[in-house]
Amino acid sequence: MEPHHDDKVKSTEEQSTLERVFESGLWSSRLFVILAVVFGALSAILLFVAGSAEIVSGVFHSMKWAPFEVDYTALLSAVIGGVDLYLIGMVLLIFSFGIYELAISKIDIARSSEAYHSLLEISSLDDLKNKIIKVIIMVLIVSFFQRIIAISLTFTSPTDMLFMAISIGVICVGVYFLQRVKV
Repeated sequence: MEPHHDDKVKSTEEQSTLERVFESGLWSSRLFVILAVVFGALSAILLFVAGSAEIVSGVFHSMKWAPFEVDYTALLSAVIGGVDLYLIGMVLLIFSFGIYELAISKIDIARSSEAYHSLLEISSLDDLKNKIIKVIIMVLIVSFFQRIIAISLTFTSPTDMLFMAISIGVICVGVYFLQRVKV
């Protein structure tokens, strides 16, 4: 079977000057992705710093030094809040690596490293989307548990505890099926 003429790449002689200039400019416009890569990576770094600051702040605010008491609910809430920010930072890093590799070039130094992980290996937009979705789901779960910890001391009835248990059970079932499905 003969390939379609549309599948062939035209030689420079077969293209008009206007076509060649336009296609060159159009292809080069993909380099604007660098803006998203740079700002995504900078945002991730800022979120890692903010998450660390939240944990450190939570440690200091949850401890009373005189009788040496620890407010474990406040401490746990701060740690979970920090983890939440770390996960959002990871979403931004995955996004930055992924769109760089899809639109600009493979990151050769990362691929040659022993530390290169399949988490950062992106082969298509669907692959990037699926990896980001998984991390976003984890962010939502962590945020949910942070809210649960904050309100757990204000339960007014056994029904409140039942609803909390059901919601945690539903999340566990969802995570189980998410892990079984190779998204």
